Amino acid sequence: MSGLEERLGRDILITGWGHSRFGKLEDETLESLVVGVGREAIAAAGLEPRDIDEIVLGQYNAGMVAHAFPSSLALQISDELHGVPATRVENACASGSAAFQQGVKSLLAGTARNVLVIGAEKMTDAGADVVGRALLGADYDWAGRPSSTGFTGLFAEVARAYEERHGPVGDVLGSIAAKNHRNGVDNPYAHLRKDLGVEFCRTVSERNPMVDAPLRRTDCSPVSDGAAALVITTSPSSAATTAPVRLAGFGAANDYAPAARRDPLEFAGTRLAWQRAAAMAGVGLDDLDFAEVHDCFTIAELLVYEAIGLTDDGDGSRAVDEGWVYPDGRLPVNVSGGLKAKGHPVGATGVSQHVIAAKQLTGTAGALQLPRARRGVVHNMGGVAIANYVSVLEAV
Repeated sequence: MSGLEERLGRDILITGWGHSRFGKLEDETLESLVVGVGREAIAAAGLEPRDIDEIVLGQYNAGMVAHAFPSSLALQISDELHGVPATRVENACASGSAAFQQGVKSLLAGTARNVLVIGAEKMTDAGADVVGRALLGADYDWAGRPSSTGFTGLFAEVARAYEERHGPVGDVLGSIAAKNHRNGVDNPYAHLRKDLGVEFCRTVSERNPMVDAPLRRTDCSPVSDGAAALVITTSPSSAATTAPVRLAGFGAANDYAPAARRDPLEFAGTRLAWQRAAAMAGVGLDDLDFAEVHDCFTIAELLVYEAIGLTDDGDGSRAVDEGWVYPDGRLPVNVSGGLKAKGHPVGATGVSQHVIAAKQLTGTAGALQLPRARRGVVHNMGGVAIANYVSVLEAV
């Protein structure tokens, strides 16, 4: 019995999933992305569309596409979905995990047996100014203000604060970028599939310019299109194409919106979400075989190491220098390439992370497969660690 089932009385399983390629998808629309991954997930779960009791869609949008009412797009999968309640969930870059937890709560409440969770975003049709303004709309202090560096500037401020308190970070951030680019080579879904090497990622050059010191282009995740979907259930079908994956525990936490009320290096909401998920699952870091974390910028991954207790505060570089976070290390982090290489279609990210984790736990991750993968953690956040979600998943 999982910690979640013991505490909340129900066993929650992921039984099917779908995933599009991430990148500049000129031949796809938001609708085609939603329909494609949703159809794939239902089939993989061994279900028919008529078996779905609820649909939850994670999408940020904020003006990047004109259609701002997408909750019913999944009904285009099949006429059998007509009448199924469908809700769009938005919580900035954590919209996908927010949708996942919304679906979990419907299962726990007993109002649904099978929930289709989809995360999707179409970003590349909008101009850079539109995307920048949309993403800055997720920040309390900068929403509606002009900025030449957008969200990069916010995380650059975090990186500079880290340097003031703990010393230079340029080299370790370059190593994190290089790790995730190398991992992304093996991910068929990834936006960026090129091994750039440590020296390139550490060095400012014409091809790797400084965006906002100390963050270089290689420290920043790309603007991407893409979608992912999951079927979560309390009653798995024997016709599913793979073994199910169990949700062992989950947690969420929000921090204050104004920057003045937060320590930029604490990632307090991430710490709380991790503690809540780990307590529900009854696990610690040594019980985990991998982690997929929200590296929208490399400084974010470094701070997540510290927030979940992999290292002490200010000592995150140790996890890189000693090889802990590489595929053969103590806790492989972002074997998928993370947001840095896989891409970051905002609403799709949290759902994608769960799909990648599910594939690891069922031995179906292909070239990404780790030799031991019985339990993993997913971390997804919105804003500068404002909305934070953590899931602990385990093989059945």
